[in-house]
Amino acid sequence: MSQILHYKSYGAIDKPCVVLIHGLFGSSDNLSVIRRALENDYFVINIDLPDHGESPWSDAFSFKRSAQQLASTLQHIGISSASFVAHSLGGKVAMTLCHMQAQLINHLIILDMAPVAYEPRHHNVISGLTNVDLATVQSRKDAQLQLSEHVKDVGTAAFLLKSLYNDDGIWKWRFNLKMLVRDYPILSKWDLTDELVFTGKVLFIKGQHSDYITSQHQAIIKQQFPNATAKIINAGHWLHAEKRTIVNTLITKYLNGY
Repeated sequence: MSQILHYKSYGAIDKPCVVLIHGLFGSSDNLSVIRRALENDYFVINIDLPDHGESPWSDAFSFKRSAQQLASTLQHIGISSASFVAHSLGGKVAMTLCHMQAQLINHLIILDMAPVAYEPRHHNVISGLTNVDLATVQSRKDAQLQLSEHVKDVGTAAFLLKSLYNDDGIWKWRFNLKMLVRDYPILSKWDLTDELVFTGKVLFIKGQHSDYITSQHQAIIKQQFPNATAKIINAGHWLHAEKRTIVNTLITKYLNGY
């Protein structure tokens, strides 16, 4: 399997680099609202995680392998250090990189994810995705109807359907659905609690209406990221989509040292 992930770059390569990493069942396009706010002042790399978007697929999920592929991709581009903005699952991959190659990271901004293990929370999404019979789908509307039997939230359904595409008459998902569903328990875990201590600059931005970061996580975050700071905004888990101006302002200020 190729170690190089699919990416798109924006801005001048001689400017400070910022890497954007999306979440589960997403793609690099999910963080375009952040990319547009940064590309005039930074060299922005928008990356597809392994098994997502146009990046290579793997036989099994691994946080450490994903982080290594991320590092290899930056080396391939010629980037020796960067700041990272990472949402949800992408946040866990970026935090794993802190453990493996801390020297790569100038600033780390985590959007609504904690370095903890979670109880399974995507039952309806997984049920909806596996309910879509791609062999019988004739149109995007067909897939939407099958998905909606389990995924009732219109926004979530629209987000998932962004990864559905037609390849010469055959409908396919851009993410490695079979593997991600099988290895979902691994995605929910976090095995670095007693190993990771990253003393660099870290900002956690939490959605007030999301339970991905709770008050119970504060001590465990400080254990692994002793110099971390946090901001809470009036949004849910998709905070960068719901409150784009506020999120972009927080990111820009943090990158500028404010």
